[in-house]
Amino acid sequence: MTLTAATLIETAQSTRQAAQTLASWPGEARNQALVTVAEALKDSAAEILAANQADCRQAEATGLATALLARLKLDASKLEAAIAGVLSVAELPDPLGRLHINRELDAGLILKRVTCPLGVLGVIFEARPDAVMQISALGIKSGNGVILKGGQEAIHSCRAIVHAIHQGLEAAGLPPETIALLTNREETLALLELDRLVDLIIPRGSNSFVRFVQDNTRIPVLGHAEGICHLYVDQAADLAQAVAIAVDAKTEYPAACNAIETLLVHQAIAAQFLPLVAAAMPQVELRGDAQTRQILSITAACEADWATEYSDLILAIRVVDSIEAAISHINAYGSGHTEAIVTSNSQTAATFLAEVDAAGVFHNCSTRFADGFRYGFGAEVGISTQKMPPRGPVGLEGLVTYKYQLTGQGQIVADYSGTNAKPFTHKNL
Repeated sequence: MTLTAATLIETAQSTRQAAQTLASWPGEARNQALVTVAEALKDSAAEILAANQADCRQAEATGLATALLARLKLDASKLEAAIAGVLSVAELPDPLGRLHINRELDAGLILKRVTCPLGVLGVIFEARPDAVMQISALGIKSGNGVILKGGQEAIHSCRAIVHAIHQGLEAAGLPPETIALLTNREETLALLELDRLVDLIIPRGSNSFVRFVQDNTRIPVLGHAEGICHLYVDQAADLAQAVAIAVDAKTEYPAACNAIETLLVHQAIAAQFLPLVAAAMPQVELRGDAQTRQILSITAACEADWATEYSDLILAIRVVDSIEAAISHINAYGSGHTEAIVTSNSQTAATFLAEVDAAGVFHNCSTRFADGFRYGFGAEVGISTQKMPPRGPVGLEGLVTYKYQLTGQGQIVADYSGTNAKPFTHKNL
């Protein structure tokens, strides 16, 4: 059912009130709520998978893009992993109430800086039903309410998952309004206007989709518009290792934003390496620059290929003559997501890690490791490529802010100014 603007405001207000209740709960109670939610998701697995199959059938019939279809599909193992992610969030340290500053400004005047929830998160995503579980778990753990807006292609899946989450919240004694679900484009536009009720917007989807969100709201937006990731194979690389990393980074899940889109190869090893990597990924369409095409019989790459996130089994290849040329290419065309180098030269690796401008810079491993769960965050709400923190995979720490609490005994500023001003002690306690 489509919500009217007034009803959407009421929903956001209810979510905000529920979040205030959630934030007041002790950490152990929030953890137990996550366990209860995970149990409800397990109990509803058959219904969730059936709903997802209905979504996938409809998506295939309407010609949904291959990359989106891959993100949409939720099989038993993927659902099990998502539920395990909910439980892993429960095991993480409580992000709320952490004391960052405990300082005496003067005798009896004590300043504390403590972490607290943001409030309400608006999360908009395309074809990612597993994101509902990840983000809801992080919201519950961090004391934030969540308003979810899923794509039409995932509507049955999202409804089934949120229904189970609501059952878990009710069983735990929390208001189900803590997690809300919207289902159509009109609600997306209305959500983006709720700058007084929603504290952060997190978009997860295509480049154009994320940019649309960024251009149509006054609410702060956390996210990345593109995932144009590179792998540079240096002249000092272990070629067998480089082949394995390249295959994993491109083919393990090509629809992921941390899959590589461009392979850069040092000219000193290109003739030896390129036939090896081409043979190792026959299912991938390769597009190369002039030097690459002297070695491999493949399609010519054009300028647009260097700036394209394929999210598919397509890989652009360029031969470079130095680490400097590789870094220059990455900083020109990369999206600031994740970049990797394969080399046995520690100095070359150090140069790459220091000079490449990205949220993640890896040495001798696949870019696919750029993930909140793999980083030990339990789950992630998304990847941020902005320079200001949070950056990279955003877990619990990116969903809290802090407040300053000052406790005195009648002190006034006038006593600390003027010719006879009292001095501050500024003593850390």
